[in-house]
Amino acid sequence: MAMIDEPLYPIAVLIDELKNEDIQLRLNSIRRLSTIARALGEERTRKELIPFLSENNDDEDEVLLAMAEELGVFIPYVGGVEHAHVLLPPLETLCTVEETCVRDKAVESLCRIGAQMKENDIVDWFIPVVKRLAAGEWFTARVSSCGLFHIAYPSALDQLKTELRTIYGQLCQDDMPMVRRAAASNLGKFAATVEQSHLKTEIMSIFDDLTQDDQDSVRLLAVEGCAALGKLLEPQDCAAHILPVIVNFSQDKSWRVRYMVANQLYELCEAVGPEPTRADLVPAYVRLLRDNEAEVRIAAAGKVTKFCRILSPQLAIQHILPCVKELSSDSSQHVRSALASVIMGMAPVLGKDATIEQLLPIFLSLLKDEFPDVRLNIISKLDQVNQVIGIDLLSQSLLPAIVELAEDRHWRVRLAIIEYIPLLASQLGVGFFDDKLGALCMQWLEDKVFSIRDAAANNLKRLAEEFGPEWAMQHIIPQVLEKINNPHYLYRMTILEAISLLAPVMGAEITCQKLLPVVINSSKDRVPNIKFNVAKVLQSLIPILDQSVVEKTVRPCLVELSEDPDVDVRYYANQALQACDQMMVSS
Repeated sequence: MAMIDEPLYPIAVLIDELKNEDIQLRLNSIRRLSTIARALGEERTRKELIPFLSENNDDEDEVLLAMAEELGVFIPYVGGVEHAHVLLPPLETLCTVEETCVRDKAVESLCRIGAQMKENDIVDWFIPVVKRLAAGEWFTARVSSCGLFHIAYPSALDQLKTELRTIYGQLCQDDMPMVRRAAASNLGKFAATVEQSHLKTEIMSIFDDLTQDDQDSVRLLAVEGCAALGKLLEPQDCAAHILPVIVNFSQDKSWRVRYMVANQLYELCEAVGPEPTRADLVPAYVRLLRDNEAEVRIAAAGKVTKFCRILSPQLAIQHILPCVKELSSDSSQHVRSALASVIMGMAPVLGKDATIEQLLPIFLSLLKDEFPDVRLNIISKLDQVNQVIGIDLLSQSLLPAIVELAEDRHWRVRLAIIEYIPLLASQLGVGFFDDKLGALCMQWLEDKVFSIRDAAANNLKRLAEEFGPEWAMQHIIPQVLEKINNPHYLYRMTILEAISLLAPVMGAEITCQKLLPVVINSSKDRVPNIKFNVAKVLQSLIPILDQSVVEKTVRPCLVELSEDPDVDVRYYANQALQACDQMMVSS
C-alpha cells in the first residue's frame, strides 16, 4: 500500500501547500513545481498537475508571477515539445490577470514555449490562444495578445496570416489606450516577421494610424517603431514613409514624444541613411536642441557627439556648434551637465582648428560652471581633447582652470582632478609637471576630506611609478617626510599611508635608509591610532626589507608596541610579529 501511495504524496503536499493561508508556503510549493513534476512523471504532470494549476490561478500576484515563470521552462517535464501545448491553458489564463508584471511574465513564457513548438502545433494550439486573447472582453487579454503575434505569424498559412494581420490592425485601433500602446511597442517585432509586400502596405498603414494617435503615450512608443521599421524597409521607402514621421514627431505638441525622438535620434538617423539625415534631420535636431522643455534639451545634448559623427565637419560647425554654444550657458544645470559629458568627443570629429577656435572657449566656460557635476564631466574627458590639439595648447588654455579646480570647494571635483593627475603627468612630461602641478600634489595630503588625502597618497605612488624612483627621491620623498611632524594626527596617518604605498616603488635601499626611520620614530607617537598604523605599515614593509633589517630594527619596535596599553595597538603589533615569524620560517 505504501508503494502505491508514494507517487501521490508530492501532489498531495502541493495541493495542501497551495491552499495554505501562508503565502510563503504557497510560493515555495510553486517554486518546487519542477521537483514535483519529476516525482509525478510526465504523464501525471500533464493529466493532473497542469489542470490543477489552470484551476488554481486566483492567488496573490507574487505566487502567480512565480507560476508564470516556472511554466516557461516546463517543456521537459510534460514530455518534450510534442506535449508543449498542455502548458498553454494555464499561461493563457495568467495573460488575463490585472497585474502587469504577471501578464508580462506569462507572455514571455508563452513566447519561449511557442519558439520551441512545431509548426503544425503552433497552428493547432498557439494561434487559437492568440486569437482568443485578442478577442478578449477584458483589455488585459488584448494587451497580452500583442506580444505573441511575432511567434504565431511565421508558422501560419497565407489565409491565417491575413487574418492575423487584420486582428493586429484592429488592436492598433482598440478603444483602450493601453491596448494601442502594447500594439505600438510590439509593432517592430511583428513587422520583422511580415513579408516585404505586406510590410509596405498593411503594416505601414497601421503604423501611420499609431503615429497620429490622440494619446501621447501611444505616439511616443511609435517613435521606437520608426527605428525598427526603418531597418526593415528599403532606403527609398524609409525616406518616403519614416522620415516625414520623424520630422513631425520632432515638432509634436507633447514634450514626451519630442523627448523620445531626441533620445532615439541616432538610431533613427542610422535607419534613414546619411543623405536624408543631412537634409531633413539636421533641422529637426537643431529644433530639439533649442526645445523649450529642459528634458528634451538634456536628451538632445547627450546625443550631440554621436549625431556629429554622422555629419561632415562643415555641417556640424555650421548647424550644431551654434546650438552647443547656447547650451553651454543653458539655464538648466542638467542640460549643461549632459552637454559636458559628451562635448569632449566632438574634438576628434571637428578636427584641430575648429576645436581650438570653437570648442576650447566652450570647454573653458563649462570648467568654470557653478554646478560641480558640469565641471566633473569636463575634467573626466580631457584626454579626448589632448589627442586632437596637443599638450602645449591644452596646458596654456586648460591648465589654469585645472589648477583652480584643484582647490574647488566641492571635494568630489578635487577628487576627480587628483585621479586625472597621473594621466596629465604622463602627457605633460616631468619638467612641466614639476613647475605647475608638483606643489598641488603635496597640498592635497593635508586636505580636510579623508577621501582626498587617501587619493593624494595613491596619486604619489602612481607618479613615482610614472617618473621613476630617482625623480621621486628628489621631488616627493623629502616633502612627504617633512609632513610627518604635522600637529594633527590625521595628517600624520596620511603620511604613514603614503610611505607604505611608496615603499614598493622605491625599493629596499631607499625604504631602509629614508622611510623606515620615520616609521620607527612614529611608534613613539602619543596617539594610539598612529601607533597601530605604524604596526600595519611595518607589516607591509616586511616583504620589501632585508631579513637582517627586519630582525634588528622592525621586530624590536613591534615587540615594544605589542606591550602597549591600547588593545588595538597590541592587536596589530601581534599581527605584524606573526608576519615576521612567517617570513623567518619561509626563508
